[in-house]
Amino acid sequence: MTTAREIMHAGATCVQETETLEDAARRMKELDVGALPICGPDDRLHGIITDRDIVVKCLAKGKDPRTMTAGQLEQGKPITVDADADTEQVLQTMEEHKIRRLPIIENHRLVGMISEADLARRLPEEQVGHFVEVVCATA
Repeated sequence: MTTAREIMHAGATCVQETETLEDAARRMKELDVGALPICGPDDRLHGIITDRDIVVKCLAKGKDPRTMTAGQLEQGKPITVDADADTEQVLQTMEEHKIRRLPIIENHRLVGMISEADLARRLPEEQVGHFVEVVCATA
């Protein structure tokens, strides 16, 4: 049985709630990622910010990414799974919520992220194809 821990990209880098969107975008570029987890002063996961969020919720609305913070884009409780969750639970969670990135938690702490690319590298083609059909094709 494959677990989330085996699929995930370990050591996800957080952007702090107080950091600007400009800082978040710069970090995304440096890490070559399209999303970053948002962590609070308690070092716990508070949300996720994507490059699309920065464009649509900040730039397209005429807001300043040098002053708007990552925390201002947090919305609701993030969807997560435990590091020991099996592949079926990972896929079911991502498909049910139509999300392309999934934070992985262990002992209430962020330990990694699963993206579409991680799924494509580590799962059978038929499982990845179904995921793409359910999540990406309907987006």
